[in-house]
Amino acid sequence: MIIGVPKEIKNSEYRVGLTPGGAHALAAAGHGVLVEQSAGEGSGFADGQYAEAGAQVLADKKALFDASDIIVKVKEPLEQEYALFRPGQTLYTYLHLAANRTLTQALLDARVTGVAYETVQLPGGQLPLLAPMSEVAGRLSVQAGATLLQKYMGGMGILLGGVPGVAPAEVVIVGGGVVGMNAARMAAGLGARVTILDISKSRLMYLDDIFGGRVTTLYCNAYNTAQAVKSADLLIGAVLVAGASAPKTVSEAMVKTMKKGAVIVDVAIDQGGSIATIDHVTTHDHPSYEKYGVIHYSVANMPGAVPRTSTLALEAATLPYLLAMAEKGVKRALLDDPALLLGLNTCGGRVTCRAVAESLGMEYMEARECLEAL
Repeated sequence: MIIGVPKEIKNSEYRVGLTPGGAHALAAAGHGVLVEQSAGEGSGFADGQYAEAGAQVLADKKALFDASDIIVKVKEPLEQEYALFRPGQTLYTYLHLAANRTLTQALLDARVTGVAYETVQLPGGQLPLLAPMSEVAGRLSVQAGATLLQKYMGGMGILLGGVPGVAPAEVVIVGGGVVGMNAARMAAGLGARVTILDISKSRLMYLDDIFGGRVTTLYCNAYNTAQAVKSADLLIGAVLVAGASAPKTVSEAMVKTMKKGAVIVDVAIDQGGSIATIDHVTTHDHPSYEKYGVIHYSVANMPGAVPRTSTLALEAATLPYLLAMAEKGVKRALLDDPALLLGLNTCGGRVTCRAVAESLGMEYMEARECLEAL
């Protein structure tokens, strides 16, 4: 099978879908690997390293797409890449289709088999291909927030951890999953006062246990959320519903009660955002804007800021599934692995992820049924 690795073109996106180590593993298994010229440079991997690993380096992106059975990326394709799709091709990447009707339609029109990292799900509910980047994004959310709280960035001029005799910042995290837990770990480690809200009692019990009382846990209802948001110096949106649009857990009215110069970081922006006043995606070049006196940060590819760490962490999770698809064929690998099958979002011109179909108001077809019909 031929695996293609194009260069990412999203703003300030320096990650790459496959490292030279991953290319070597595929080549050793007898598969062809095509890597676009300079695709790995942002993560510190030179073209020569890919060539030494057994990959072929191509300058022509179209030629790479034309020749590849599976395209491996990090971020969703942008509109200028849609014309490169071809029927029967598999796209293996983060797709976040629930917030992107245009891309969804392009995949359906081209009859691309879209396997989304973010909806591959283990029996216990874990999201193994989302978790590595959620860990990175959760930790980065605190770094970004701490920077924006500085006065020259428009913030309140607060040091997150305070100093002796001066109170630390109040950090409120809505969502206690992987993002929220990692954000809390960073914020508490810096000395901030941290509150986590979640709708799961068992999750709150778990967080209370692992943090040993160093963070406050609250049940996430409208009243508790409003009170916590009002007190926050840094508010982090960390809500996730796998494959679906993020629910707006923080309303515009709540944001209006926040202190002037407070900061919001919405990590859920890939899925449409969980804060009502987050009304557009920002970039690493221009990461924030002000609304109601509050600084809003809504960069959709936060882990792209630390590409070396992110690429290595992501490939450790994605490569075993990629090897299975290359060895067995995509259809057989999906049918054999229930977790991977849940990652199938588009197939044969149909939407095969229920959450995506419901978010976009599109017709849904069960994934196994769609594959068996091919």
